[in-house]
Amino acid sequence: MALFEFQRFDSQHAFQSQAAEQAFDQLSEPLLEHGEWLLRQLQRLPEEDRWLVEQLIREGYLSEDERGRLIVTVKGIRRIAQKALQELFAVRRRDAPGRHETPWRGSGEMQPEETRPYQFGDALSLIAAHETLKNALQRQAEEFRQSGPRPRLRLHEEDFVVHETLQQSRCATVVLLDMSGSMGRFGKFVQAKRVSLALREWIRQRYPEDWLEIIGFYTFTTPLHERALLLATPKEVTIFDSRVYLRFPLDRPPRHVPEHFTNLQAGLRVARQRLVRQGCANRQIICITDGEPTAHIEGTEMVLLYPPAEKTARLTIEEAVRCHRQGIHISTVALVDDPFYFGLTRFIQRLAAACQGLAVYCSADNLATGVLESFLTGRRFRRPWGR
Repeated sequence: MALFEFQRFDSQHAFQSQAAEQAFDQLSEPLLEHGEWLLRQLQRLPEEDRWLVEQLIREGYLSEDERGRLIVTVKGIRRIAQKALQELFAVRRRDAPGRHETPWRGSGEMQPEETRPYQFGDALSLIAAHETLKNALQRQAEEFRQSGPRPRLRLHEEDFVVHETLQQSRCATVVLLDMSGSMGRFGKFVQAKRVSLALREWIRQRYPEDWLEIIGFYTFTTPLHERALLLATPKEVTIFDSRVYLRFPLDRPPRHVPEHFTNLQAGLRVARQRLVRQGCANRQIICITDGEPTAHIEGTEMVLLYPPAEKTARLTIEEAVRCHRQGIHISTVALVDDPFYFGLTRFIQRLAAACQGLAVYCSADNLATGVLESFLTGRRFRRPWGR
């Protein structure tokens, strides 16, 4: 019995080691970790391995800009985000919560257990047929006792009942992503990027009316659109002194500014300025960080302090209180990799108490749950602060 079958080679059906989708999926993890460095390495591949890059370009996951540099296309970014979204929901319950529900009545999702009398202008699709027919039968039964039977059932205006609905609201969200030097340890920044990409994709699919912006904060702040977020990396540590005190004017900064400090105050200020421009009542900030603030702004000067100073913490909390006064809810997700780092937990507790927000403590592996629950509920956590 023959075990093999031979035929003439057809170049149109040549064997490929793996599909472009699988190759790009394998590249997505190191791309999240190394960013633009990986794209530069792909350009330096030897000629015999160049087929992989050409295949990804042909399938639309990568492209070349006007200077010949490799960039990730929108298709590639969306695939990484969708993959991150699948991984995010893989660790959650299958019955994920629904849309942004509020206790106010209005146009939105139908609630079959609650009904009310029909009012002029109500959508016909909301009519509760069962309750409407029951009202008509009860009314006609009373008429039968008074004036005898009638040949057919007639519906009157007062018989109609409609389902009650719940108002569904829009929400404006700013995610503050810590890009300081310490975020590069233990995969914290890679996981934070993955969760941020998944959150953006989830909002695009489920809440298209919502507004979301992701802002990275370090010594300074920078907005992170999708491609910038995908390629972002933590700032490299450039000062290793045990004590640091630097002050410089913002309008005349020195040539070399250490960028690996944590300026949460500036991040909150920029987020507040972005959110007050949004025309919706529900506004929130979700902050992902792994350390106490070590930088702040005093007037027109930037101050960098290490170890963390009380003055920096106080000015940061004051900025959080300004956000709270303008109706912005703050959820702070602290990535705790050292159980004995009590300085971070104490600061997060003070921040949440001052602005009546949420404090979430988790590891990098559990970051998805912390961020998603903060976004969905805004008020649920194992321990309420500032109540």
